[in-house]
Amino acid sequence: MPKTRLPLLKEDKPSKKMSRKVTMILLLLFIALLAVIFFRSSLSRITEIHFQGNKYTTREELMSQSGLSVGGQFFAVSKTSVKNSLKELKTVQEASVIKSFPGKVTITIKEYPAVAYELDPSGELEAILSSGAAVGVNESGIAVEKPVLTGWDAKDPYKAKLCQVLASIPNELTGDISEIVPSPTLSFPDRIKLYTRSHFEVITAISLLKDKVEYLNQVIETEEPGLIKMLEADSYVPFQAPQVTNEDKGDAQE
Repeated sequence: MPKTRLPLLKEDKPSKKMSRKVTMILLLLFIALLAVIFFRSSLSRITEIHFQGNKYTTREELMSQSGLSVGGQFFAVSKTSVKNSLKELKTVQEASVIKSFPGKVTITIKEYPAVAYELDPSGELEAILSSGAAVGVNESGIAVEKPVLTGWDAKDPYKAKLCQVLASIPNELTGDISEIVPSPTLSFPDRIKLYTRSHFEVITAISLLKDKVEYLNQVIETEEPGLIKMLEADSYVPFQAPQVTNEDKGDAQE
């Protein structure tokens, strides 16, 4: 009886494509596992928050406004978002954020400059910033060449405009101004009175001050104390000298 040959079955060899897929899946799972472990570790957390350049704004105010906290996600911090949030404070003009791995955030604050001072209702001295914000100040932080604002309502819109104008004028041109008082009229609702350390009285308007301040300094440097008007036209009238009576003349002759 003839022998029947059985066909040999070929062993199935694993497909190279299938092997690569399995390898990729395992690799992705491994990377995902590492990511989960990393983001749960202290390396992904904020460990230090530093503010620098702030003089009028407290650390507590900056922390609250920035939305940052120690222990928060380091990689979730958006520099732009933090910067824009801080600039909503009336004391902060600019802010820059630097992230340093692992976990350190440094924020540099540029505040609006102080342009004047004012006494609050309790008699405490406040610095008025160019943004119009009023902030507490200690004696060591007082710049004596800044004017004092007197008689201004906190909500007066012209007060904020005055602060903006003062910020745009060089310090050397406003250093002699000691006091600024509102003095509105129908023609000039933004009219103000200035008093100088050199004993001049000045009447002008907030909208004209920047253009007129050089004339003011020329008069102060060359003339005796008097009344200066700087509105549509400029004028200067010296204060009248005390009249000498005959009795005074006689005393002088003796």
